[in-house]
Amino acid sequence: MLMYLMKRLLEMIPTLFGITLISFFIIHLAPGKPSDIFSELNPKITPEARERLEKLYNLDKPVIIQYGLWLKKIVRLDFGDSFSSDRRPVMERIWDTKQPLIQRRLFVTFMINVLSMIIIVAIAIPIGISSAIHQNTLYDKITTTIVFVGFAMPSFWLALLLMILFGVHLHWLPISQMKSMNYGSLSLAGKTWDLTKHLILPIFVSAFGGLAGDSRFMRSSMLEVIRQDYITVARAKGLPEKTVIYRHAFRNALLPIITLMGLSVGGLIGGSVIFENIFGIPGMGQLFYMSVMTRDYPMVMGILTLGAILTLLGNLAADVGYMLADPRIKAK
Repeated sequence: MLMYLMKRLLEMIPTLFGITLISFFIIHLAPGKPSDIFSELNPKITPEARERLEKLYNLDKPVIIQYGLWLKKIVRLDFGDSFSSDRRPVMERIWDTKQPLIQRRLFVTFMINVLSMIIIVAIAIPIGISSAIHQNTLYDKITTTIVFVGFAMPSFWLALLLMILFGVHLHWLPISQMKSMNYGSLSLAGKTWDLTKHLILPIFVSAFGGLAGDSRFMRSSMLEVIRQDYITVARAKGLPEKTVIYRHAFRNALLPIITLMGLSVGGLIGGSVIFENIFGIPGMGQLFYMSVMTRDYPMVMGILTLGAILTLLGNLAADVGYMLADPRIKAK
């Protein structure tokens, strides 16, 4: 197992290199430069000042040279300085040590997505199994209809509807930010409840789409497994139905869900862009959106690289989960 993990980690290096290379060139294909932001906000800026800005950011050099300079910093685990007005290092803006842990952007995004993944697994797997066991029944038809609605409903539209219902009309839940204005004066229990109220809607919106998809995958996988010969033999031996389903069929049916969970790790940042901007949550998704709008190349590349690393680690975790769930894969 250890040798396999070391081999896979070494294989990730050229893959990560290719991802960063493609991402870097695609970013520079977009129209405009970071210096355009300063010139547009200041119409009196001279061509000489604009040229000095481009030299400051190395934008006057060919793209391949810019990538080489960026790659030298990455080898030293330095993502460079942000093009924003404060010129802070990229990692300092991502992991802001001046803020409490619960308010740091990376931790906020990670916490919301991990909680949504836990909810997805806890609800989607039982729904998928029960739908497969009760195939073509009224229960199966109802869950299928709800799932198709979940597939078809855009997350931003659902977020707006929930904000109008629970925030504007019912006044049950806050609709923006992660804490109230009087958060500092609250007790520990009050702070916990205030934070929970602010996260209910974002977590629900984040989990809703994945819940629909994973439950269908679980249903299809379970239907395929329970039709296998070894399941028929287990039933012929007189084993209880629960033992047949949850001991013999469940592990093999879980393999597609392991794949989805591994692939979803890389979407922690990308999937957060929509709901973090809608709910005004100061996370990685919001930071990525602002960086794209201001053409902050180092910040965009830092977040994309972080997302690529998470994707590769998620694939590795899925492979390890395969071996734990199916001993035949480990034997091979």
